[in-house]
Amino acid sequence: MTMSVRALPPELAEKARKELNEDPSRINSDIQHLKDWLSKQPHLRARTDDQWLLSFLRGCKFSLERTKEKLDLYYSVRTTAPELFSIKPSNPLFDEILSLGAILVLPKTATSDSPRVSIIIPGRYDADKYNISDVMAVSLVLQKIIMMEDDNAMVAGILSILDLDTVKIGHLLQMTPMFLKKMVVASQDALPVRLKGTHYLNTPTGFETVFNAVKALLNEKNKKRLYVHNQNYEEMYKYIPKDILPVEYGGNGGSIEEIIDYWKKKVKEYSDWLEEDDQYGTDESKRPGKPKTAEDMFGVEGSFRQLEFD
Repeated sequence: MTMSVRALPPELAEKARKELNEDPSRINSDIQHLKDWLSKQPHLRARTDDQWLLSFLRGCKFSLERTKEKLDLYYSVRTTAPELFSIKPSNPLFDEILSLGAILVLPKTATSDSPRVSIIIPGRYDADKYNISDVMAVSLVLQKIIMMEDDNAMVAGILSILDLDTVKIGHLLQMTPMFLKKMVVASQDALPVRLKGTHYLNTPTGFETVFNAVKALLNEKNKKRLYVHNQNYEEMYKYIPKDILPVEYGGNGGSIEEIIDYWKKKVKEYSDWLEEDDQYGTDESKRPGKPKTAEDMFGVEGSFRQLEFD
């Protein structure tokens, strides 16, 4: 059976072979193995597009066992943290949040086999009007599209810039320990994406508190990939070339408005696919053994000490 997956360009194919154990001759049988396995899981309603499953294989370096665990976790999070998946592209709020430019996935990469770069700018949303979990919900929709079509992101990984310019105390207060835990499980643990590092810019007072809380939740590998540059942009350019950044950051990667428009069009193109995607998740009452609950996955709401901001 031939699977419908995109061939990688040569440089990425080489990276996938060296870093992800990708063997083109095994892709078909690995995807078929996952389809057979999924069909036997009474609690899992999962997508079975070939390209989608290949993204999970790549994110787990082609270990079938790890891929199954990640697929299960990815769909479990939809059930246990529904607020991270509550804003659908058909909801006017989705378009409103996307238009703010608080989440930018850049069109350019440094080289043909470099990671994708995203910029998160919380200061672009009004914390009195929007909640961080709604912003996260929008970013997870973009992430689905990335998993279907962005080979740089799925093979080389994603680098993030977190620009905290004009962030106010209201933004920081939304970053409750429970939200941070859900965010880390939904991104670090459940997404089949190699997180290649986060670069912090323009860090405000109170930043250390959130930074330390996030750091405590990350695995060892990701703890080592946090870079606080504050206003030292030159230092960041050693990792992320200035050229690929938006015009507003002194780069040649299009304006923030153009990047927003690009993603609005992309979400429209995927509208049927995204609508269909809402049906997937887990039915915990049918899970063999013990059902997964939010408490199992994220801890009990009251057990976290609230973050103290001086």
